Amino acid sequence: MTKKRVLSGIQPTGNLHLGNYLGSIRNWVEHQDRYENYFCVVDLHAITAPHDPQTLAENSYTIAALYLACGISLEHASIFIQSHIPAHSELTWLLNCLTPLNWLQDMIQFKEKAIKQGENVNVGLLDYPVLMAADILLYQADEVPVGEDQKQHLELTRDIAARFNHQFAKKDPVLKLPHALIQTDGARVMSLTDGTKKMSKSDPSDLSRINLLDPPELVEKKIKKCKTDLERGLTFEALARPECRNLLTLYMLMSGKSKAAVASECQDLGWGQFKPLLTEATIEHLRPIQAKYQEVMTDKTYLESVLKDGRDRAATIADRTLADVKAALGFSRRG
Repeated sequence: MTKKRVLSGIQPTGNLHLGNYLGSIRNWVEHQDRYENYFCVVDLHAITAPHDPQTLAENSYTIAALYLACGISLEHASIFIQSHIPAHSELTWLLNCLTPLNWLQDMIQFKEKAIKQGENVNVGLLDYPVLMAADILLYQADEVPVGEDQKQHLELTRDIAARFNHQFAKKDPVLKLPHALIQTDGARVMSLTDGTKKMSKSDPSDLSRINLLDPPELVEKKIKKCKTDLERGLTFEALARPECRNLLTLYMLMSGKSKAAVASECQDLGWGQFKPLLTEATIEHLRPIQAKYQEVMTDKTYLESVLKDGRDRAATIADRTLADVKAALGFSRRG
């Protein structure tokens, strides 16, 4: 039986943190043998916000190396950099020309980010969801691993694909409508400084997140300083204690213990007793990831070969889809 195809990607904007890992990459790794996987570094998305051109390329290599370090297997997945395949940009333009403006203006993430950027909002920020749609539709993905905050973008992708097929390929649809692959445990890892907010690379405080490449002493510092409360006894059930639930969840995921085991172990603990447990579990969980990352990054020839092979396999599919889209739109074929 042919495996379903999965497409996902992460921006090269700084180091990956536990939210990226537990909410996305770890789940990709656990289920990768079930699918035909395409994982990209979405560097075109990274420039929708102000960026440093001196670090963009190196950050892209870092994300690719972390994919491998976290356990993505080349037996099951292709890893590539988005901008290395021109079809992403070209399909975005074609889809722009049939996407109503009000669809994009209604995107919640655009409204939130536009407020932050003020008068410096660029067209790319508004158009971000169309580029995301092009990323997905190019590879005829069956499923797309997304968090709750990206569900609206995936619905837009389906709307764009349906609109294209209806207008230009009604008898023989060109674009496949993808489905969301939503994870449960660990899908929303919260900030260390505010248990009501999602852990994010955009948070100005580095103390709000544990990065995958943080050394042990920094992990210890961040956990010591993380926000807690004055109550003794730790429980998953206290809705009024978001930090408590978040840190217990992190401990469960980092230690590999069951929820019941963690609940029993921590029910009578104070924060002074619990934080060293979380620190040790986190450091030990990250140790093999950091070791593999260093191994990959010291062999740039190997990493370049991984990205070239991934690009070649991905481009074969992407170029075929782009050609079919252009034919449906009526463009002349290149001789």
